[in-house]
Amino acid sequence: MDSSIVFSLVLVAAVVYTLSQMVRIVPQGEEWVVERLGKYHKTLLPGLHLLIPIVDIVAYRIITKELIQQTREQEVITKDNAVVIISAVVFYRVTDPGKASYSISNFESAVANMTTTTLRAVIGGMTLNESLSQRDVIKAEVAGKIRDSLSGWGLTLGNLEVQDIRPSQNLQEAMERQAAADREREAAILIADGQRRAAIAQAEGQKQSVILQAEGRLEAAKLEAQAKVELAEGDRKSMVVVAQGFAGGEASPHYLLAQRYIDSVKNLSESANSKVVFMPADWQQSLAGAVGSLGYLGTALGEKK
Repeated sequence: MDSSIVFSLVLVAAVVYTLSQMVRIVPQGEEWVVERLGKYHKTLLPGLHLLIPIVDIVAYRIITKELIQQTREQEVITKDNAVVIISAVVFYRVTDPGKASYSISNFESAVANMTTTTLRAVIGGMTLNESLSQRDVIKAEVAGKIRDSLSGWGLTLGNLEVQDIRPSQNLQEAMERQAAADREREAAILIADGQRRAAIAQAEGQKQSVILQAEGRLEAAKLEAQAKVELAEGDRKSMVVVAQGFAGGEASPHYLLAQRYIDSVKNLSESANSKVVFMPADWQQSLAGAVGSLGYLGTALGEKK
């Protein structure tokens, strides 16, 4: 091959390489860190840029879009010596590519480790119940503690979310046994309370029953006494009427007594429940006396008329 042709090809290749090193186009969402003679020179923003070949080199290509860093699950001991498993997700953005490139060797690993250690510190100062129920508090404390560190690395914290927090397997089993025991205890308390209420209700019912029976007996006694008073009053009025019908009125009591004696013997003999009727030994004399009294009274009444 002719040497002139070879020289031309080499020259064209050199020109193309020089232009490729001189003209750089930075895509949107990235920023490039340029070093001049091994030292930080500037940061290229998205767009067209011209560099000095060999003198200027692109050392780092930094993504400026929001990055997502998920921490691994880790076991953390709480303030009351319970073991919980926790993981988190960090959203952050590179705002200073120069710091992100030269202040730390690997900012992605640094963010993950910083978040993990901060979670340990925050959970270690809380009890089990607090760590399981106060996610917002954990989120706020962890974000506040790592924000300054990220700012020193040229990063800006966007958001931090507690992805998962749960008790360890052994602790979950213990909590389930405790919950079952609590439910059994509450059931026993409810049963005992129901029995106590039933006993109180039964005793109250018995008391009301006794009170009602006593009130019934008292009312019956009052009615019986009132009946006796009314009966006596009726007898008194009867005696007055009979006495007015006889001269002098001395025979009126004998008349009423004889009449009641005859009525009592009649009722006793007509009772459906009486199979045998016991009569007093002097019933014939008493009956004859009663009849005699009635006859006497009738004779006296006739004489008066």
